[in-house]
Amino acid sequence: MSDQQKLSRTIRIDLIPDVPDIPTKKGVIIATPTQRHRRIVTKSKDAAEDRYNELLQSVYDAALICTMKGKIIDVNVRAIDFLLYGRDELLDSNVFDVVSGSDDTLLQTLCENLENERFTLIQAYCIRKDGTYFPAEISVNKLRLGDMHLCFFIRDITARRQAEEMLRTEHNAIQNSWNGIAVVDLDAMIEYINPAVVRMWEYPNPDELLGKDIRTLLSDKDAAGRMITEVLSEHQTWMGETKAQKAGGGDFDVQVSAACNRNTEGEPVGVVFSFIDISDRKRAEQAEREAERTRVMLESLGAACHHLGQPATVLLANLGIVQRRLKSDDATLNDLVEGSIEAVEELGKILHKLNTVNEYKTTQYLGEVEGEGHENRIIEI
Repeated sequence: MSDQQKLSRTIRIDLIPDVPDIPTKKGVIIATPTQRHRRIVTKSKDAAEDRYNELLQSVYDAALICTMKGKIIDVNVRAIDFLLYGRDELLDSNVFDVVSGSDDTLLQTLCENLENERFTLIQAYCIRKDGTYFPAEISVNKLRLGDMHLCFFIRDITARRQAEEMLRTEHNAIQNSWNGIAVVDLDAMIEYINPAVVRMWEYPNPDELLGKDIRTLLSDKDAAGRMITEVLSEHQTWMGETKAQKAGGGDFDVQVSAACNRNTEGEPVGVVFSFIDISDRKRAEQAEREAERTRVMLESLGAACHHLGQPATVLLANLGIVQRRLKSDDATLNDLVEGSIEAVEELGKILHKLNTVNEYKTTQYLGEVEGEGHENRIIEI
């Protein structure tokens, strides 16, 4: 015989006391042993019934005592509160009227299962008198009250079902979030990650991240250590930007939000991290800065060309007048004037080109030299 079968059996032992003979006194009626035994049995039966009723009414769950056919023969107050029936209405009902979807097949299955098991659990919906339903967890066991009966203990799990649905919704939200979520213990070892973390750090297998020190994922490990210490000691949310290291090498920019993770007693048990890949934003900001720098440089260049253009024009006009009025046989002086005119004309062309530049580019001024710097670059026109 298995241990389960032994535990499933109920052994009833009746201990009847051996009452000695008591002499008869005048004016006093002494009950015979048979009469005394009947009184003891009656009192014992009443006491057992009182204990049974007290126990039945004190049970937290709704309790239905049924025959093996499902006929309800007794209920507790909790069942009346749950099902909204009166006591007499329930005693005139069958368990089929209470448990949605139940039938003779269910009772047969329960009886067969309870031959070797102490109880059977059922997940079902129960029907109230007003026709509404509520989810329930039902524990069924056999109860010997003279004849064998079935005892249904019904627990309303509406709140638990709602909590489970909320947890499932939150889990799905975290799993499908574009932000990376990681949970670490007090030693900064990763206990949970969502798929976004795996995608950001480009790990081929999520299991490679579990049990890993989260500080190894960030470029500045000392700063990461200070961040975790600050969150756990001050119990405040930390937010900032830092560099992270991908699995295959190379850095990328992340925005980090770290908050203290607590248990049901409110004690810190670790840190919850939220990561946002801001590499695209950083590149956009850099491009915006470059564009702004180019705009400023082009506007400055245009203004410079405008201011230089006027004196260059005056200089060219004056040199032309000087050339026309110059009456000298000195070839050198004539060449100087001619060269000056050509230089001013070239200056005008350069200013025109600079004034029409729409993209700021630089090029090397001195060619290939060591230690190239800003002093070796000029604008390309």
